[in-house]
Amino acid sequence: MITAIVLIQTAADRLAEAAQEIADLDGVDEVYSCAGDVDLIAMLRVSRHEDLAEIVPGRINKIEGVLDTDTHIAFRSYSRRDTEAAFSIGLEEE
Repeated sequence: MITAIVLIQTAADRLAEAAQEIADLDGVDEVYSCAGDVDLIAMLRVSRHEDLAEIVPGRINKIEGVLDTDTHIAFRSYSRRDTEAAFSIGLEEE
């Protein structure tokens, strides 16, 4: 499974509509509206890189109100549990 994080700039008057249209696309797991440098963050999970090419430039970029996208492909996933376990190695109480 390939996970991609897509940072999306939208026109202010189309943010909610664009977010919902993106969320309705196959391969899009979640869409977050957020404060900061981007308006939306979409989490994509697909089985092939070709699917990303179809979803991001082929569909997301064509949604009315989407101004720009920046796609990041995840190589590895870390959970809080994994991080806590890594930092506790060798810290057993005596």
